[in-house]
Amino acid sequence: MTMAGQSAPRISIKETEPAAQPIEGMATTITGFVGFAERGPLNTPTRVTSITEYHRIFGGYLPEQAGDTRWLPCAVDAFFNNGGSTLFITRVTGAGNDPEDIDRIIAGADGEPAERTGIAAMKNLPQIRIVAIPGITGQQAQGALISHCEEMQNRFAILDCRPFPDLRELQDQRDLFHSKYAALYYPWIRMLLPDSREPVTVPPSGAIAGIYVRTDIRHGVHKSPANKRIKGAIIGRGNPAGSASRVIPAEEYAILGSRGINGIREIPGEGVCVWGARTLFNEGPGKYVHVRRLTLFVEESIREGIRWAVFEPNDEYLWARVRAVVTGFLICLWRDGALAGTKPDQAFFVRCDRTTMSQDDIANGRLICVIGIAPLKPAEFLIFRIALWREGSAVTE
Repeated sequence: MTMAGQSAPRISIKETEPAAQPIEGMATTITGFVGFAERGPLNTPTRVTSITEYHRIFGGYLPEQAGDTRWLPCAVDAFFNNGGSTLFITRVTGAGNDPEDIDRIIAGADGEPAERTGIAAMKNLPQIRIVAIPGITGQQAQGALISHCEEMQNRFAILDCRPFPDLRELQDQRDLFHSKYAALYYPWIRMLLPDSREPVTVPPSGAIAGIYVRTDIRHGVHKSPANKRIKGAIIGRGNPAGSASRVIPAEEYAILGSRGINGIREIPGEGVCVWGARTLFNEGPGKYVHVRRLTLFVEESIREGIRWAVFEPNDEYLWARVRAVVTGFLICLWRDGALAGTKPDQAFFVRCDRTTMSQDDIANGRLICVIGIAPLKPAEFLIFRIALWREGSAVTE
């Protein structure tokens, strides 16, 4: 009821549809290690952010008698020393020095989340992007790590070579796998144990994982994690084997690179450096570590970034919104230097319309967006041609 002479207030209602949120890039630096430790939670990925925190939860360095199971704390130390930030440790136990037992325990068993062990336990943390099993080089364990990455489709494996292999043994290990989801590094490296200052030859995966993180933070996931110094590696010729477990002759590098084996070498004035960024895949752009990790980053970011489209009406309006947010995300990547091309249409394309979906797809609620990107490839080989002129010499193309 209103008073005489007063009109009823007007209430205006306007329905609006929430705007599609911009796609945010997923984190690429969260790392997971699986291995043996003195103590700590079993088969439960546990977050640590420093070597001090690791020691508080999982104990100290393991004795030489622990054999192949001693390398986890050394890898954690190398990870943080080389730029690592957030690390999840999955501790396993129960093995002696039998390689088959070690492989089986590291590989673990799948099942319900609370029942998972070993590598399978990392499925409980979808945010992990880099994984390693430091010092564990058996075929079963490394194969399980690669299969884990291929199943999850959002993470990448760093593999250690076997300790002190000859070139034939190294190539045999590499030939066991063919995957875009893993890279193999050789040889092991010399470092000082912080507690005793004792020099020890350790698997490189911990340091390499730290370098991946360091490169991502400073330059982005599109930057190749190669030609980077390994901090903490011993430098100097006092060690007959050099800073690595062996000095690689120059002629071997061509063989290693062509086979997808990433070498570690001493470079005068630079120290001990990673000298390769190849995956265990032989063809196309998928053979480069940074291209594969960039692809995983784009796929995961878009997949998570367009979840809002689920249950929306599958029509032209929705397709236009999807194209807009995906294009916006890829333009940002291109502007950051992650994609090739001087113009956006040279760097990527996004299609989501009746050319990507049939009437049956539309009727059954399937939204299909086709996306292509042009990642940057590394300059692995610098080639100079020298032409002699009468006036002197010059470098020509």
